[in-house]
Amino acid sequence: MDSLLKKLLRGDATIWVVYAVLCVISILFMYSASSTLAYKAADYYAPIMQHMGYLVLGVLAAFVVHLIPYSILRPLAYVGLAASVVLLLMLQLGWGVEENEATRWMSILGFRFQPSEIAKLSLILAVGDMMARIKDGDAESERFWFRCILGSSVVVCGLILIDNFSTGAILFAVVFAMMLIGRISWRRLAPIVLAGLLLVGCVYALGKFAPNLCDQVPVLDRFPTWTARIDRFVGGEEEVDKFTINDKNLQEKRSLIAIAGSGFIGRGLGNSVQRDYLPQAYSDFIYAIIIEEGGLLAGIIVIMLYMVLLYRAGKIVLKCDTVYPAMLVIGLSLMIVMQAFVNMGVAVGLGPVTGQPLPLISRGGTSIVITSVYFGIILGVTKQIKEGRRPETPPPPDDVPVVELDEL
Repeated sequence: MDSLLKKLLRGDATIWVVYAVLCVISILFMYSASSTLAYKAADYYAPIMQHMGYLVLGVLAAFVVHLIPYSILRPLAYVGLAASVVLLLMLQLGWGVEENEATRWMSILGFRFQPSEIAKLSLILAVGDMMARIKDGDAESERFWFRCILGSSVVVCGLILIDNFSTGAILFAVVFAMMLIGRISWRRLAPIVLAGLLLVGCVYALGKFAPNLCDQVPVLDRFPTWTARIDRFVGGEEEVDKFTINDKNLQEKRSLIAIAGSGFIGRGLGNSVQRDYLPQAYSDFIYAIIIEEGGLLAGIIVIMLYMVLLYRAGKIVLKCDTVYPAMLVIGLSLMIVMQAFVNMGVAVGLGPVTGQPLPLISRGGTSIVITSVYFGIILGVTKQIKEGRRPETPPPPDDVPVVELDEL
C-alpha cells in the first residue's frame, strides 16, 4: 500500500501531508460551521456534502496537475490571463452575480465561480514566466520585462480591486515579492511602494470625506465600506460601543466572543455556540469556529501547517536549477500563506474585515479547486526535481587495484 501511494502521489511528501491535513480539518469544522446553511436548506447534511464534493474535485485537480510538466503551463498562463481579464471586465459590465454588496461571482451554464481566482493563478504563472526571461546583467531585458509585469499586474489587480480590495492588494503584494526575490532593482520597485501608499491614501480619503460622490460612481461605491472597516479597526468607535454588538461590528464581536470562550482545548467538535450567530462562520470567520471548538491548540496547528508549507517551499526553491519553477513555487506558496494569515488575523482582531477565505478550509468551490491547483503545481515541481536527479557514481570497490599511468 505504501509503495502504491508513492507511485501515485509523487513530489514532496511533506506538502502532500499538509494538503491532506488541511482537507481533513476543513471537513471536521465545516460540518459544524455550516449550521445556518443547513437550517436554510432544511437539510443538515446538504452543505457538508457539497463542501466534500468540492474537496474531492480539488484533490483530483491537484493529482492531475502534479503530473503535468510545468513547462506546459507557460503558454497556458497567458491564455488564462487574457480570459480572466475578459471575465473581470464582464463583471463590471453587469454580467456578474451580486452578493454581500459586491459583484465577485459569475454564473455560466449553471456553474458559479469567481473570476478573480482564475486571474490570481494566471497572473502568478505569467509573472513567473516573465521573470524567467530576464537575462542576468542585461538592463534592457530587465526594463522590458519589468514593464510587462507591472502592466499586466496593474490591469488584473485593478479590475479585482474594484469589488475586492483585499484580494487585489494581496495579489499585487505577491507579485511585488516575486520581483523582489527575483532581484529586480530597487530603483524600479521603490516607486511602486510609493504609488501603493498614495493609492491607499486616496481610497481612504474619498471614502471618508466624499461618501456621496462614491455612491454615485459605480467604480467607487465600495470605498466607504472599506473606510468604515478601517475606522472600526483602528478604534473609530466610541468607548461605550466597544461592549455593544450592532449590525456594523457583529462579525468582529461574535468572532472575538467565540475565541474568548475557547480555552486551550476548546469546547469540542460540534459544540460551537457562536456558529449560529456569526455571519460567514463557514467562510471568512471559520478560524474563529476552529478555535472555539478546538481551542488554542487547534489554532496553533492550523498556523503551523501553513508555516510548514512556506518552509518547504523555501527548501524547494533552493533545489531548483532554473528560474521559472522557483518563481512558481515562490508565488503560489506566498499566495496561499498570505491569504491564510490575513484571514486568521481578521478572525482574532488583528486586522479589518476583508472577506478573505481560509485556503482549503473555508467554504467556496472556486477557491478550493484553484488552491488545490496551487498545491498540484508546487508538487509537480518537486516531482520533476526528484526525477531529474541522477544517482551518484559509486566508488570502486576496495579490492580493485588502481592502475597508475606509468604502468600503462
